[in-house]
Amino acid sequence: MLTFIATSLLYVCGFVFLYGVIRLAVRHALEDIEVRRVQAQRAEEMAAARDQAMLRDHGFLTNG
Repeated sequence: MLTFIATSLLYVCGFVFLYGVIRLAVRHALEDIEVRRVQAQRAEEMAAARDQAMLRDHGFLTNG
């Protein structure tokens, strides 16, 4: 009987621990996705500004 109780307790605690680990991993993954989204947006804005500056300095490249 004691073995059954100990096994059940460890089984339940294992699932609770696993749930916590998965939840923590998902939270960190979502934070990483948000950081990468902001970095990609910033890089896109910088590329657009760099393109505009290059076209302003080298207008003859615009074929117009």
